[in-house]
Amino acid sequence: MSLPDRNNPYNFDDFLDWRQSFDYYRDDPFIQQVVKHFCGDQWETVDQAARAISKKVSFRWRDFSDAIAFPEKRPYVMHYDGHHHRIDRIVRPFEIEVMEREVFSERLFSPRTPPWVKLIKMYLIYQNGEACISCPLVCTEGLVATLEKFADTPETRCILKHCTEGIDGEFAIGAQYLTEIQGGSDVPANLLEAVNQDGTWRLYGTKFFCSATHADYAVVTAKPAGSEDIAIFVVPSWLPGNKEKEIRNGFTIDRIKWKMGTSELTTAELTFNGAVAYPMGPFDRGLANVVGIVLTLSRLTVGLSGAASMTRASREAGKYCEFREAFDQKIGMFPLLANQVRKIEKYTRRTTAGAFKLYRDFLTLEGGLKGGLKTDEPERARRKRIDVRELILLQKITATWDTTDILRLAISVFGGHGVMEDFSCLPRLFRDAAINELWEGPRNVLLAQIHRDLQRVAEWYPPEKFVHSILSGGKKALIEQMSSEISDLVAYPSLLDLTPETLAVCERWDNFCHRLLHRYQDIALEQVEGGSK
Repeated sequence: MSLPDRNNPYNFDDFLDWRQSFDYYRDDPFIQQVVKHFCGDQWETVDQAARAISKKVSFRWRDFSDAIAFPEKRPYVMHYDGHHHRIDRIVRPFEIEVMEREVFSERLFSPRTPPWVKLIKMYLIYQNGEACISCPLVCTEGLVATLEKFADTPETRCILKHCTEGIDGEFAIGAQYLTEIQGGSDVPANLLEAVNQDGTWRLYGTKFFCSATHADYAVVTAKPAGSEDIAIFVVPSWLPGNKEKEIRNGFTIDRIKWKMGTSELTTAELTFNGAVAYPMGPFDRGLANVVGIVLTLSRLTVGLSGAASMTRASREAGKYCEFREAFDQKIGMFPLLANQVRKIEKYTRRTTAGAFKLYRDFLTLEGGLKGGLKTDEPERARRKRIDVRELILLQKITATWDTTDILRLAISVFGGHGVMEDFSCLPRLFRDAAINELWEGPRNVLLAQIHRDLQRVAEWYPPEKFVHSILSGGKKALIEQMSSEISDLVAYPSLLDLTPETLAVCERWDNFCHRLLHRYQDIALEQVEGGSK
């Protein structure tokens, strides 16, 4: 029993000293094991790059990310200057500006940066949450991937160089503006109009969710005048020579949205009134390309971001259990809490291993990303493409769902301190994770897409074969069980008819998809821990 002491000596310094000195990569043997397993003969190069950037991510960039999270640091838009010129300046904290320059100077999207090096760097960066970095990174990646396929003019080739190699030491940042007020995931319902005026394409209309509005360039979907096709364009935020003058390229930033998470990142409503735009790819393949390239990369990265957020939560919750005492013992000794910590660690490891395994599968795609399901590839290559396409969707819905659950569980480990925004980063990571659940397609939309995809290819790739392929190396009895289950579910004609039978099938399909991806992740983790390929 303790006696009264008006000078309570208790403090959190031992825990804080550990947290302040922890290097995200150097001090994490599990991620080193994952890298060594999945990166093959490149692992030493990847390991070296990870150790170098981790010194920045774990300390300097971590502190920047924490500093800009306070409400008084949130970005805002200044519509006019002192002389009543419309400028729509995004005003952001100095720490964001500095960190952004340093992160993008890593040349993550340069052809000289190996894919695995890019991945591990992004994974480590994402442990700091959104911080006005995560979204711009993945949006720039999608812009670069699209330009690499379709840049065929001096303007688009210059934009590609600006994003990948920089110009005069400055690296451009990308964004993607797809959503309109009448429908988020319903991109075919877009009304933004593209008009060819004297050989120059210009955009007219509105977009309703435009994140990373401080970016230099954006991928924008629009319908060419008189057409129902969804085309994609790259739109500069400023035309050459106008950034310094703060003259935007024919659009206005109408307002900044108030989001529950990713608060350091501006998301805005825009009105285009003649913005100069450069087409990317055939107009009749715009929708397929934006889904097959831009959104696919975003969804792939969302899964990686979830693994990174869980990693930080697992690490800090686990250590807090070793530090904190209650009722004369460490709180980690209480079985109920010990079970929570074990669950957090299990989900973190399976999600991380699964994300790296999927990236390895992704890198094996012949010819890289392509828009749509139909290709002229051999059947084996087409099947591989379906595997990766559906796994990316499955990982997106499963990892984002798991991330909010795990972060909430980790927050509870800290008791009342867990919800204090200035005690730890976990409340911020939780709010960011809730946003990631909805970005790039909410759960129900993607579940319906997976079901529809598997129906469309069933003639040459039966759903049970799909399960056998992605769960290769798993227990045969479970694979057979899941193969039978998916065959029955995919045979159901449509998930869009509102009947009692369809509602029951939808519930089963939702549950099945979650379990299917978990099994894929479990196999990945077993391979990492067992050392098998």
